[in-house]
Amino acid sequence: MFDTIVVFPLQSLLTFFYNVTVTLGIPNYGTAIILLTIAIKLVLYPLTVKQISSMKAMQELQPKIKELQEKYKSNPEKMNKELAAIYKQSGVNPLAGCLPMIIQMPFLIGIFYAIRDFHYVDYPGFLWMSNLAQNSSVVDPYYIVPILSAATTYLQQKQTMASSDPKMNQQNQIMLIFMPLFIGYITLTFPAGLGVYWVVSNLIQIVQQWWMYRKPAVIQGEAQ
Repeated sequence: MFDTIVVFPLQSLLTFFYNVTVTLGIPNYGTAIILLTIAIKLVLYPLTVKQISSMKAMQELQPKIKELQEKYKSNPEKMNKELAAIYKQSGVNPLAGCLPMIIQMPFLIGIFYAIRDFHYVDYPGFLWMSNLAQNSSVVDPYYIVPILSAATTYLQQKQTMASSDPKMNQQNQIMLIFMPLFIGYITLTFPAGLGVYWVVSNLIQIVQQWWMYRKPAVIQGEAQ
């Protein structure tokens, strides 16, 4: 079922973009992955807008939320009811910020299989890497892709956390360090093409967030 709904369509799209590079006279597996990544990010852009809008709204509600937490700290049931009332009154869903990340997971898993099974093309390499369908640790002796995966993950997280909560708590600070290291490590064991996808996806996300955080009106206008 998952193959039919996610993997096969992504493989078809990857083949399509590869054929585009062939038509342009620059047949390249890595370029096809980049084009596929851009296409996915464009499709998910409305969700990205909703995610950032939700985070900004939650940021604006933080003073009220902290006040309620302090006021009803001995009465969790009452506190939860008051928080729910604030969320409803403000039109904010505290879980909305997680939705885009959840939706992206099938894409990430699907691209993993699509790239892994894409070794039969004539030009599976990209830049210094000979075969993007093989593990990064094999074809990327300089560890450039894992390092870029970790670095862009760090920048994207820091940008998000700083925008939603300028005073990061200890848990966020730990995640800011742990998650990039984890992503960099697992990138070593995955096909190098997946690392390319991750780096490009992070870079696009960073640019999108920078654009939408520039002015509140940009977020409000695009969210409507």
